[in-house]
Amino acid sequence: MSALKISSLVMLAASITSCTMRMPPATKGSFRYDLEFLKKHGSVVVLKTKDSSARVIVSPKYQAKVFTSTADGLDGNSFGWIKYETFDLKQPDPHMNAFGGEDRLWLGPEGGPFSVFFKPGTKMEFDNWHTPAAIDNENWELLSSSDTKASMSKATQMQNYAGTLLNIKLERDIEILEPNVINQLLGISTNDSVKSVGFSTINTIINAGDKAWDKTTGAPCLWNLDMFTPSPKTIIVVPYIDKATGKVATTNYFGEIAKDRITYGNGTLLFKADGKSRGKLGIPPNRAKNMAGSYDASNKVLTITVFDIDSGASYLNQEWKPDTAPFSGDAVNAYNDGKLANGSQMGPFYEIESVSPAAFLKPGEKLTHKHSVFHFTGDEKALNSIALKTLGISLKDITSALK
Repeated sequence: MSALKISSLVMLAASITSCTMRMPPATKGSFRYDLEFLKKHGSVVVLKTKDSSARVIVSPKYQAKVFTSTADGLDGNSFGWIKYETFDLKQPDPHMNAFGGEDRLWLGPEGGPFSVFFKPGTKMEFDNWHTPAAIDNENWELLSSSDTKASMSKATQMQNYAGTLLNIKLERDIEILEPNVINQLLGISTNDSVKSVGFSTINTIINAGDKAWDKTTGAPCLWNLDMFTPSPKTIIVVPYIDKATGKVATTNYFGEIAKDRITYGNGTLLFKADGKSRGKLGIPPNRAKNMAGSYDASNKVLTITVFDIDSGASYLNQEWKPDTAPFSGDAVNAYNDGKLANGSQMGPFYEIESVSPAAFLKPGEKLTHKHSVFHFTGDEKALNSIALKTLGISLKDITSALK
């Protein structure tokens, strides 16, 4: 090799090193920050589109979670909520390891006579509440991955409150969606004034045992929970069927939600999601539509979630009451985090959730629940058009309702 070539290579290496050294540290709240953090704590799969700067982080190690996403490349805003402190715990929390995650898969019911969070005969209180390990702190198997899709699975066994041993296999396919696919799925049209990211999750539960799950033995359900970072101006929007009979929503999961934090009428429920007052609500299956969302006016982010609903199916009651009617549960939930009575707080974050019907399955049978998440950011006029076409409400009406 000539001296000239050697000199050129040395100069190139020095240039690359110099550029690397000059690169500023990632800003907390950016996708790059979360990606670098998660890589330090285990392998991740990054999904990306061909026609945009959208990215999604998936982790087989952390229960097949979608940790976060962005619509604007590595230095764009990171939409998922992550609790960084949990990753440094020397011993797992015996109740729940709150790693966060923009879309995580849980199993229900949480409470009731068929709960999978309480051992048989125990009192349904926090000291006895334990998240099943398969959806809390155990690894999942990565079956396959590509630039746009990841498939994972987990085999597990657990006993419900009724004493039934459940042999379960879980499967989860996660796919990032191109902008044109997002537009088609939501029936919208966007231009360069709006950036978007969207992904779908197909979640499957299989009865891997030799006994049927029924109304006597109890049955689990699939449960998608989307954890997002709140702001002082974030409002959750839950459309519902106005002409259906019965209550519109359960609003007292953790005590009655204050009246200045929730309002509903004419088929739209609005719920303040500022991370400052703990409250949860649920929409029964006969009232629920297959969509919910939120608008963060502080950061101009419109979020839409779309999921499966079966209004004629049995949904599981999640209340921490062993004598509750087990098949009278909600199909859609929303949660705003806040301080507990002792002054501590897990977040702040807020959640949009959907659940599957009870998985009444014979051995070898399966139930699938699809749940998709979309974020839009950019020009407010364009965002308003998307909100009207999907959620059926203007940004002005969202932001002015709970001032």
